[in-house]
Amino acid sequence: MENTLPDEPIIINGIQMKHIKLFSVLFVIFSGVLSAQKIGVVDTNYILSKLPQYKDAEDRLNSQIANWQTEIQTLQSEFDKKKTLLENERVLLVGDQLKQRQKEVDDLDKKIKTMINNRFGSLGEINNARSNLTKPFQDQIWNAIKTVSEKNSLGIILDKSNNISVIFLEKRYDYTDKVLDLLLKNSGMKNAETPVKTGVSSADAKKEKLKMMTEGRKETVEQQSRKSK
Repeated sequence: MENTLPDEPIIINGIQMKHIKLFSVLFVIFSGVLSAQKIGVVDTNYILSKLPQYKDAEDRLNSQIANWQTEIQTLQSEFDKKKTLLENERVLLVGDQLKQRQKEVDDLDKKIKTMINNRFGSLGEINNARSNLTKPFQDQIWNAIKTVSEKNSLGIILDKSNNISVIFLEKRYDYTDKVLDLLLKNSGMKNAETPVKTGVSSADAKKEKLKMMTEGRKETVEQQSRKSK
């Protein structure tokens, strides 16, 4: 059997020419399909970062994460102190005293590791919270992308933030701003339809302010009358 490994410079023979022709035909067909489809590109990470509701929710989550980190750091400091103290006093402890102190240190170490795994692990609370945080916004983005694609007759849409390297992109192919504008517009309409309720209405606030001004004037008049007496 003839050796087909490319140990020497490849010579184009009849069989290789057929392969090259087949590849060329496939390339032309694929290029034709792509040219027949309008392609658009979006950056969903950028869109997410510009949504006020997402930023507020992310800020709340980051605040919770910071609290958890502080709690773990406090426990870690307590563990370090107890462990150091135990090592320094080990020679003075015997029997049940040593076992009890060692158990306290071991239990605290186990508590810290369990807390880190439950909150910061791959299946921890933070990852679940981020997934639940982004899910509704991802659905909104998908619906907006679908609307924009239909409006602009796009056959293919790529996401720059989804591990796709875009070396160069003309502005006319980037539909990120169009998707973001649609999302913000829909969000604004919903906010307009649902007024924000506050603890005190504007009318009540005016009444309260007028009441305070009236009471302040009364106190001033009383003080002046006392001075005159």
